[in-house]
Amino acid sequence: MSQPDHVTALDLKYPSREELPADVKKYFDICDEKLGMVPNVLTAYSQNLAQLDVFSKFYNELMFGESNLTPLEREMIAVAVSSQNHCFYCIVAHGAAVRDYSGDPALGELIAINYRAADLSERHKAMLDFAVQMTVAPDSIEEEDREILRQAGFSDQDIWDIANVAGFYNMTNRIASAVDMQPNREYHGQAR
Repeated sequence: MSQPDHVTALDLKYPSREELPADVKKYFDICDEKLGMVPNVLTAYSQNLAQLDVFSKFYNELMFGESNLTPLEREMIAVAVSSQNHCFYCIVAHGAAVRDYSGDPALGELIAINYRAADLSERHKAMLDFAVQMTVAPDSIEEEDREILRQAGFSDQDIWDIANVAGFYNMTNRIASAVDMQPNREYHGQAR
């Protein structure tokens, strides 16, 4: 048995590349060039161009914008949060990014299954502990939890960034799971 062969389980009209506005075509061309594909999440959002625009801008700012968090750290948060939410799409897609950024073919799976079993720095364990706490018990976060991050070397701006990345994936995980969004098959073999 293999993963289902659909973008989402919904009967949505995804425009063809030719039907897309020039700026979206250009964005999808950049995805093809850099990733070798257009991620299914972007295809799914293409049925509502206003939502695609907002989603893409927020995603790109969180994951690639100015921050003291490295791209690997942001992807590690995405995988740890997605693991708690059992989001197949994001575990697969962001697990591939963790493998790519880290050069470690096992790290994505270690974080997805049990990041505490991975050989991570205290900084990264504190970061992922906080992201997971935000996911499973956000109302339990207190000043002591933020202080643990500060002691691990994170500034208050970094804590803001950790919270935003974790919050974003909590939202997208729920959407992906609700519509049975499937990861592109290409992700499974990347950075192995």
